Amino acid sequence: MRVTVSGIGYVGLVTGVALSYIGHTVTCVDINEEKINMLKNGISPIYEPGLEELMSKVRNKINFTTDYKKAYSTSDVIIIGVGTPEREDGSANLDYVNSVCEQIAESLRKNCIVVLKSTVPIGTNDEIERKLNNEVGTGIKVYVVSNPEFLSQGTAIHDTLFASRIIVGTDDKYVASVMHKLYEPLTKEPYNVPYLLTSRKSAEMIKYASNDFLALKISYINEIANLCKSLGANVEEVSRGMGLDPRIGNSFLRAGIGYGGSCFPKDTKALHWLSTINGIELKTIKACIEVNETQKLILFNQLKKDLVDLHGKTIAVLGLTFKPNTDDLRDAPSVINIVNLLNSGANVKAYDPVGIKNFKKIIKKIDMNNCYNLEFYESIDDAIKDTDAVMIMTEWPNIVNYDVAKYKKLMKAPRVYDGRNCYKLESMKDIIYFSIGR
Repeated sequence: MRVTVSGIGYVGLVTGVALSYIGHTVTCVDINEEKINMLKNGISPIYEPGLEELMSKVRNKINFTTDYKKAYSTSDVIIIGVGTPEREDGSANLDYVNSVCEQIAESLRKNCIVVLKSTVPIGTNDEIERKLNNEVGTGIKVYVVSNPEFLSQGTAIHDTLFASRIIVGTDDKYVASVMHKLYEPLTKEPYNVPYLLTSRKSAEMIKYASNDFLALKISYINEIANLCKSLGANVEEVSRGMGLDPRIGNSFLRAGIGYGGSCFPKDTKALHWLSTINGIELKTIKACIEVNETQKLILFNQLKKDLVDLHGKTIAVLGLTFKPNTDDLRDAPSVINIVNLLNSGANVKAYDPVGIKNFKKIIKKIDMNNCYNLEFYESIDDAIKDTDAVMIMTEWPNIVNYDVAKYKKLMKAPRVYDGRNCYKLESMKDIIYFSIGR
């Protein structure tokens, strides 16, 4: 099957590579020439473990181009995987989706199935189908399918090939048969991915409801962790005890400094916005958003309470990305914490194995006069040397496995604020150690 994927970010690129791996001929389209040139040379523009290796295996089945007219005009299926970032009011920004749809309408020369993987408000697929069929040439029919993705950054290849489920939203029998053919290899050995056919609006809601439920679990366990801290319980023991109940499960019950990334923050806000304008406020989602924003600053507030005046203090921040195995810093807790540290007059020494380049881009966009107090380091040793405190924002393996004796050896005073509970309590006995819910 000839498939075109529009938008070469996490979703689009991984989807395109995975579909070519299971036997389809794939063309990936993006307006960014620099990104396309990198891909033609076998270089991934995003940091994702295993992606470049898989790209090398399918190089004869996948093509990268900026020529959307040619790509769209010959496709059996066009997959839209562009971003839908949040607007100021929390609603989803569909500008990128609409732009791609305009290009598709301009380019189509035959009937086509358009698959929307981008996370969009409920009812968007219906609107896009009406819009496309009004704008394409005479005699051309466009079918739009809702096909949300459920991949996680850092495990995106596995999450696509061995997905928890494939959701296809359409009421058209012909379209349903084509979509089943597209994904049929993944429903068989060795993948055995469950395949669920739903209406378009149900498929759109499944995506939001799933992401927001996981965000709820994170915010819930973080609130339990804060209570554990006050009452003398250990949230890790509580999480293990809860997770043994199959009705609850142990995933997303790890306490920390809140969620970030490209999905949970914007999707919780988008669903809350959507429910509000429809007269049904989702109070649990509203609370989830509020809890997460507060949780991001729990380390900073404790540090300020302990040290009182941060002016002139040197603080190391270990980990910049919102999670390990990605270079993504969207809504990462490190950003607001470093901004607050700098605004409090502290000197910041930052370390991350892959996220420094993207962090520099973000910090340049923030209007600050004290960025000269921020320095970046390529090793943990250099970052923590002669510091007054360490704040851990990301549980990168080399941070988790770091020799904790070096905190005592290299720092002015061994004071560690651990937002990801990287270390066992007994290993930190001779260190001033603040962790989450323990």
